[in-house]
Amino acid sequence: MPIRKAVIPAAGLGTRFLPATKAVPKEMLPVVDTPAIQYVVEEAVRAGLTDVLMITGRSKRALEDHFDRNIELEQALEAKGDFDKLAVVQASTHLGDIHFVRQGDPRGLGHAILVAAEHVGDEPFAVLLGDDLIDPRDSLLEAMIKVQEREGGNVVALMEVPRDQISMYGCAAVSGEGDVVQITALVEKPSVEQAPSNLAIIGRYVLSPTVFDVLRRTPPGRGGEIQITDAMQLMIGMEPLHGVVFRGRRYDTGDRLDYLKTMVCLAAERDDLGPPLLAWLRAWLPEQP
Repeated sequence: MPIRKAVIPAAGLGTRFLPATKAVPKEMLPVVDTPAIQYVVEEAVRAGLTDVLMITGRSKRALEDHFDRNIELEQALEAKGDFDKLAVVQASTHLGDIHFVRQGDPRGLGHAILVAAEHVGDEPFAVLLGDDLIDPRDSLLEAMIKVQEREGGNVVALMEVPRDQISMYGCAAVSGEGDVVQITALVEKPSVEQAPSNLAIIGRYVLSPTVFDVLRRTPPGRGGEIQITDAMQLMIGMEPLHGVVFRGRRYDTGDRLDYLKTMVCLAAERDDLGPPLLAWLRAWLPEQP
């Protein structure tokens, strides 16, 4: 069955970015001049997934407003003849068929995905986490969809990380080599000593609808939450589970320092901002102690 639906969990509190996220959803924090969540939706649409469901929570109304029309703003820009800004404003409303549902109790990523069961139905689907931005020049999600269509089952994005950082991620034990591997076990945030590899799970999944039944019987795991990693571990042997090892450009917006690095990297590559920004950085850095 062709994959046409994407699920984007966006119910987190964003406590790492307080006080900025006290009244503003962390997904709406700008990466240069575009909310982080828009990059994720654009990635899904580029992969052909135009039916997008966002799992939100309380105080997330700004997400719905961003992907809705702002008639007054559009009319004001049109009256001024500012058609470039008008096109930018309208772009987010024309991305795809975007739906919203609330998670209610924040019981973990696995529970957030389970909330999507009624919308997804009996179809394979993709899950995109908003903290990970994948450079549009690197077609990770498209590659994962091809693997799922060929092999069936479930597909997880993996990335090599320094061994001393593996405890920050879900970790995969794998067999085989190359860009597509078979996953034999998954561990959520293992210690460095217990980690079976340095292959970390990053925020892209292509899942079969079987995952919903498994999530319903997955007990709370690390942090007292329902973990998608635990559910997929239960599915090993039931369905194929493959990993696509990503070697491209990934930007992390879930950590303050990495968020700043992402901002600089993406701004530096833009024609309108890159040259003056880089010139300023070259002049400013030698002055620093």
